[in-house]
Amino acid sequence: METNNKNPVAVFLPSLICLLYSLAQFCHAVDIIRRGQTVRDGGNTLISGDEKFELGFFSPENSTVRFVGIWYKIDVKAVVWVANKDSPISGRSGILRIGVDGNLVVLDGNNSLVWSSNVSGLSNNTAAILLDTGNFVLSSNDSIGDIDSAHWQSFDHPTDTFLPGMRVPVNSAKGEYHALRAWNSASDPSPGNYTVGVDPHGGPQIVIWDHMRRRWRSGQWNSVIFTGIPNMSNIASFLYGFKLSQPDENTTRYFTYNPSNPSDLLRFRIGWDGREQQLRWDDGGKEWTNLQTHPDPDNKCEFYNHCGNYATCDNVTSVRCNCLEGFRPKFPDDWRRGNWSSGCQRRIQLQCQRTNGTAAENGKPDGFKELKCMKLPDLSNLWLSARNLEACRRSCLVNCSCNAYAFISGIGCMIWTGDLVDIQHLEQGGSLRFFYRVHHSELDGGRRISNLVISIISLVGACLLVASLWLLWRNKKKLKGLPAVSSMPCCKDDDVAVFDASKSKSKEFSADLSGPSGILMDGNQVNGPELPIFNFSCVAAATNNFCEGNRIGQGGFGAVYKGELPGGQEIAVKRLSGQSAQGLEEFKNEIILIAKLQHRNLVRLLGCSIQGEEKMLIYEYMPNKSLDNFLFDEAKQAQLDWRTRLSIIEGIARGLLYLHRDSRLRIIHRDLKASNILLDAEMNPRISDFGMARIFGGNQNEANTVRVVGTYGYMSPEYAMEGLFSVKSDVYSFGVLLLEIISGRRNISFRSSKHTSLITYAWRVWNEDKAMDLIDPSIQDSCSPNEVLKCIHIGMLCVQDSAMHRPTMAAVVLMLESETPTRPMPRPPDYTSMSSSIDAEYILDGQEIVSSNDVTVTMVVGR
Repeated sequence: METNNKNPVAVFLPSLICLLYSLAQFCHAVDIIRRGQTVRDGGNTLISGDEKFELGFFSPENSTVRFVGIWYKIDVKAVVWVANKDSPISGRSGILRIGVDGNLVVLDGNNSLVWSSNVSGLSNNTAAILLDTGNFVLSSNDSIGDIDSAHWQSFDHPTDTFLPGMRVPVNSAKGEYHALRAWNSASDPSPGNYTVGVDPHGGPQIVIWDHMRRRWRSGQWNSVIFTGIPNMSNIASFLYGFKLSQPDENTTRYFTYNPSNPSDLLRFRIGWDGREQQLRWDDGGKEWTNLQTHPDPDNKCEFYNHCGNYATCDNVTSVRCNCLEGFRPKFPDDWRRGNWSSGCQRRIQLQCQRTNGTAAENGKPDGFKELKCMKLPDLSNLWLSARNLEACRRSCLVNCSCNAYAFISGIGCMIWTGDLVDIQHLEQGGSLRFFYRVHHSELDGGRRISNLVISIISLVGACLLVASLWLLWRNKKKLKGLPAVSSMPCCKDDDVAVFDASKSKSKEFSADLSGPSGILMDGNQVNGPELPIFNFSCVAAATNNFCEGNRIGQGGFGAVYKGELPGGQEIAVKRLSGQSAQGLEEFKNEIILIAKLQHRNLVRLLGCSIQGEEKMLIYEYMPNKSLDNFLFDEAKQAQLDWRTRLSIIEGIARGLLYLHRDSRLRIIHRDLKASNILLDAEMNPRISDFGMARIFGGNQNEANTVRVVGTYGYMSPEYAMEGLFSVKSDVYSFGVLLLEIISGRRNISFRSSKHTSLITYAWRVWNEDKAMDLIDPSIQDSCSPNEVLKCIHIGMLCVQDSAMHRPTMAAVVLMLESETPTRPMPRPPDYTSMSSSIDAEYILDGQEIVSSNDVTVTMVVGR
């Protein structure tokens, strides 16, 4: 009996111990999966030992299908690897386990094979572990986690993300290696159009491909940096983790990356849009910060061979593309229209090509011209026998096929036997010395220089004589009381004033502009701009004495004329009217603001001029004039298809974001409207007319003004009624402009209808789920409904009555570029826009106002 009483205890205790052990194991994070164990969808996941990475089933944003992937545990959206990227699973019945053949397998709800690690010859004694590096490793049970004896690892089969610890092989014999492939879209991890990897030829470099066509490249690796990435030598240490190993037994080397601070969370990702980003986790802000993007969408020169063969690209100059010296545009008409892709060709055939590589005539062989601070051309070869710069030059000179050479520390002698492609000027970095081949006549400067000097002296003398005679004639004319040049009608060719290109600043202008201590704006001292100052006669000659035939526009503050400088550069001259409300304050304001701003979506100011009451601003010429010229003209509306309109919307948004947040000065435009959006030859938008803009301090959010300035239909309610303005005032104007771009109608074109404005009409169709009725009929067949509805939604958020409810431009840009459908709902309008109680005769189309608090006429501009 005693023996029988003890038996239950003897059985119970071991069972209890096993149960407690199992519970203990269950309560701890598991990083290993062995045979017989599973990772089920909706159940458990694998978590790395340091709890940095997690593996399991997930669905991308805006998708319901399931994939097995690895992500950062702190951010489930930061997916770094996907197993079954080509074979999504429907429903939540997927399983990851070790198969009977020892491979990792993913099965769907029907127990059908979806994905396998697919390694042959494995034993059934395998296990897989998720390492702290994010690497998922399959190996034998007795060597679990040992990379060197691994049968399979995810780092050898990456998807769109490169992590510290990964290796990218570099082998000249095997050629290009496409390491990472972008997702097909933000919600589809199947292989997309873009890949990034290494081209090992002529000095290894990182390349992004669009299918098999190059999209961007980093420039050659010189054992320290990638020579084509601007400022890389000055950038923080996150770029200095790159290393290139010594060749192994197969002559393969490996690029690796390890951050200088091991605690940093870093990843390199090729986006589905073809842009490679370098991201670092900001623990304070709980978000990923973008350290660099390639290619930079704001820098056209980063796109592969943007200017064509034998041309240099410079993103900071007004003329982006220029032929190398000794070359000329292959198709000049295309270049004049801003299409540089055809590149350049030699002016004079090389001497060695004329003599088939034999001795040159007159003993004058070809020579070389030097370029500095350049991203080296692509597709070079290494010349290992040349050990220094001179030996490299000789090697190129004796080879008639050699078009250029460079000797780079860390690389050696590089020669180019093909066309010179993808040359970019870098403000900092790049190769210090690069030499390209030209005919000897391009270098024979002796006699040509002497002749040139004589020609210049003769020309200068003639110009001085003509200028002196013209000045005598002009002063004589003034003494007789005749009108000055500025009031003359269109002149004949023999009457045009001599162009004076002097850029010396007028003492009167400089003192008037900046005074002894600069200008005070909103309590902040701002120094006068460093801009070319044109004499009045110079501008008069450029515009043919302001002929009516040269007038291209009429603004609230005066006329705008097209002109042409002697070098052929086209300009736009804004001539302020003597009766204009814009006085010297607004004139100084516009100069100071634009001179300090540099952005591809802002118009560029080339100079200014002042003489007596004449005040003029000289801008780069925009051949397509202003947006309203197309948008509100029924004959031209069709030229603005949906893709062009969306590009214009995004460009305006990026320009405003730069003004509000990213520029050196925090600026509110205060007069954003369709006529102040200019369009370049490629229909890219440029924000113009900063005469009424205001500078804010770094921590200032809003201000009040006694001068309410702006244009009816675009002014926010709080500004029109109370004089209170902030960055949200520009957001309101942007919202109005966005709705006008979509509808092709002015905000104030609804006066005679039951809707008092475009905004009230937009709200009605939005509220009735008929938002597509708002679309301009000319684009209804070509537009993307999802994109249009997103833009309308954003526009409705921007034109909300309360400034606090409107998004910032940073949020607007994010919403425009994001695919997520999650956006706040707009609030209904409270105001009545263009109330019928206001007599229409007092409201002129596009009327601009400047009112004082002494005598105030307030027009309600809302909905």
